[in-house]
Amino acid sequence: MLKKIILVTALLVSIGTHAETISKLTATMNKQQGLFDFYWDETKGRVLLQVDQFDRELLLLTGLAQGLGSNPVGLDRNQAGESRVVKFERVGNKVLIHQLNLAYRAQSENPAERRAVEEAFATSVLWGFDVIAEEGRGVLIDFTPFLLSDQHGIARSLKSAKQGSYSVDASKSAIYLPRTKSFPENTEFEAQLTFAGNEPGNYMKEVVPTPELVTLRQHISLVALPDDDYQPRKFHSRSGYFPLKYRDYATAIDQPLDQRLIFRHRLQKKPNSNEAVEPIVYYVDSGVPEPVRSALIEGASWWNQAFEAAGFENAFQVKVLPEDADPLDVRYNVINWVHRSTRGWSYGYSIYDPRTGEILKGNVTLGSLRVRQDFLIAQGLLQPYGNKDADTERLKAMALARIRQLSAHEVGHTLGLAHNFIASTEDRASVMDYPAPLVTLKGSDLKLGEAYATGIGGWDKLAIRYGYGIAEGDESDYLASVIDEAQKQQLRFISDPDSRVINNAHAESHLWDNGEDVLQEFQRMAELRRHALENFTAAANRPDAARSSLDETLVPVYYGHRYQAEAVGKLIGGLDYNYLYNDAKGESYSMVPPDRQQQAIDALAHTLNPEFLAMPEKVLQLLPPKSYGYRRTNESFPAYTGVAFDGIAMAEAAAGHTFSILLDPERAARLQQQQARRGEGPGFNTLLAQLTEQALASNKYEGLEAAIHQRVNHVYIHQLMLLAGNKKAPESARARASFELARFQHAIGEMKLFGEDAHGYNAHYFYEANRIAAYMAGDLKVEPGDIKGMPPGSPI
Repeated sequence: MLKKIILVTALLVSIGTHAETISKLTATMNKQQGLFDFYWDETKGRVLLQVDQFDRELLLLTGLAQGLGSNPVGLDRNQAGESRVVKFERVGNKVLIHQLNLAYRAQSENPAERRAVEEAFATSVLWGFDVIAEEGRGVLIDFTPFLLSDQHGIARSLKSAKQGSYSVDASKSAIYLPRTKSFPENTEFEAQLTFAGNEPGNYMKEVVPTPELVTLRQHISLVALPDDDYQPRKFHSRSGYFPLKYRDYATAIDQPLDQRLIFRHRLQKKPNSNEAVEPIVYYVDSGVPEPVRSALIEGASWWNQAFEAAGFENAFQVKVLPEDADPLDVRYNVINWVHRSTRGWSYGYSIYDPRTGEILKGNVTLGSLRVRQDFLIAQGLLQPYGNKDADTERLKAMALARIRQLSAHEVGHTLGLAHNFIASTEDRASVMDYPAPLVTLKGSDLKLGEAYATGIGGWDKLAIRYGYGIAEGDESDYLASVIDEAQKQQLRFISDPDSRVINNAHAESHLWDNGEDVLQEFQRMAELRRHALENFTAAANRPDAARSSLDETLVPVYYGHRYQAEAVGKLIGGLDYNYLYNDAKGESYSMVPPDRQQQAIDALAHTLNPEFLAMPEKVLQLLPPKSYGYRRTNESFPAYTGVAFDGIAMAEAAAGHTFSILLDPERAARLQQQQARRGEGPGFNTLLAQLTEQALASNKYEGLEAAIHQRVNHVYIHQLMLLAGNKKAPESARARASFELARFQHAIGEMKLFGEDAHGYNAHYFYEANRIAAYMAGDLKVEPGDIKGMPPGSPI
């Protein structure tokens, strides 16, 4: 009898709990109304979400309201995450958040066709909830566990950056109410998440007070997807836009499966007017100090020039973000000012509708230390602190000019535009390039007035016309006319895959370079570098700065040739080409002429000469060990010499950079094939012969130059070994590198090494011969990290 009573009582309790209404359960709770209504349960510290929109497609967004502050890790304030289309599904007493798979579709009126594709490819259920109350068509779920989970992938980012293994500590995590609210078209949630871990990495130790416990604020948004009035626009490889790619299985058999659209904001004209129905408005973070804030506003506002060229009036606007606005609110396009412990990259990315490519929110994160890097470059060049009344206005003007350009650049990404790295060869035709400061030498004076371009470039105007211009007739004809106009104006588009690394084949497109002719610009920059080094003094730093900090100010001067050298290197084994479609006329690409490749080899070989690499003795005398309270950082010159400044290791790092260009395995393979095809030109064997001859020229140098020459030789042999042992390199390049090592060893064998040795060459060559022998015998393993590296150059 007792068991029956207990069973009946439990059943009644169960029925009563399930039948509880939302209004009764939440009677004492604070309610927020909007796209989704939710309740704050103060007694239990939980968010209860009311769901009555089942099977409605929504946008699920994640972001960080409070970042880590470390550029290498990349978890920045106001960072936005992936745009995911989800829907709530009810299954019995359970509610699921179900992410749709939009990479594979059937754009057909036939529901059976659509269903066939939906059932062919997997989807992702992100979370499951139990129903705790219901009323009418709505149910109530406890949304708190989802909000307190790592939806942004924070732990994954920490692990990827080798900063330790972390997971959410629920006992130290809670909802952050000030940023948890609901609006008609979006519902916003924020949580303070504490991640516990062990063996934290150096970046964590640098920025977190207790590195084993790192607390960040994660933001999660549920956003209504836009209506169907947006018209997607077709992608073209020369349009300058990022592609949204998906596969449409409903296309006709004679049409391509893969479809590509561009990302862009919705922009329409009012009837019989050039005014926008709703202008694109960007908001600058109110936390940006002056004069940087005004520079950001001015630079971003340049884009209105492009929209005017596309036929709009005042369609692009820039304002300061209102104090009561949430930067992560999808209704605001925001230029965020992000502080980090070290300088780092800025980013422009968008929250978009994955179905169509429509941009719903532009989100820019600008690193606050970038402006100081340009000021530092100007310091090392102009040395303004020669008297008490130092004038730094020119330096600040250059730094602010870069900030204007950077603001325009990152906003360009949020308009849908990709990098255009060939624009520097076309009279700075695009802000979507990475510009190096164009400093000119007039007599003995350095000029900064044209360091960075002002305003939107010709390419940018054409790109905006492609993405946002209104077609009067057939849109396909309109888009084709814009592509044709770019060709007529000789404005080209070459982006990241063909530009970003030094071994890419494209001969004309690179980062941080200047000039129509990269060789001429390299010679000009080499002369500028020589002038700056010869005239470097303590006036480069403030009088109240530690003398030892001249080290970091000198770095961008000494290594000032590094990016233009990479651009020169791309001529060697290089190709020139455009992103052609099959109806194009003429050749698909052209090889760089042999004489121009040889000029490039000679230019880079010059950077290996001790005359180029040696620092003037008067400058070396300026550089003491670090003052008490200061230390070397990754922005300092490398050294083997303990606390003392190392005037040879800095040359080793520079030489390593040049050899990494000249002895790149892909470049070696192209050189060999081009010579085989043309029957002329500098092959890889002639390149190595030239470098070996330079390495054996021991009778030319003495003193510091001799020591640098020997260190360069050491780097050369090391790079040859790396190439010879690189299993990803073609056999022919590895064979040539091995042969050159043997040739070098043979040349040393014919030397009389045990005679007079005033400059240490006998010991040097003896040591290198033994290294080669050990390598050939398999007794020596070499790694790229065995050679000192340069301090980071990017981003400048």
